[in-house]
Amino acid sequence: MKAFLMAAVILGASVPAHADTGIASWYNRGHITASGERFNNHAMTAASKHLPFGTMVLVTRKDNHKQIVVRINDRGPFRRGRIIDLTEEAGKKLGIGKKGVAHVTVTVLR
Repeated sequence: MKAFLMAAVILGASVPAHADTGIASWYNRGHITASGERFNNHAMTAASKHLPFGTMVLVTRKDNHKQIVVRINDRGPFRRGRIIDLTEEAGKKLGIGKKGVAHVTVTVLR
């Protein structure tokens, strides 16, 4: 694997820097995000405990393979086992709906 990554860097190929699998949820709060932005439930943004603000990530739902791209602008989720909190709009596009949670893979794009 290291040889593949080294070759990709030398050849200038795009290799995801980080991928994680776990549970995504959506949240709806009228507040200022941890990055200082006003929370916009209609934006394609998300909260992560560890990723830097401004990071673009690809979120892939494991059971239906729907994908969305969101920008990290807040901190969370703070419930055990969850790896990303999405705005309601992002959750709808991923097909989470009323259930509120789904198993996903989160891949850092940039």
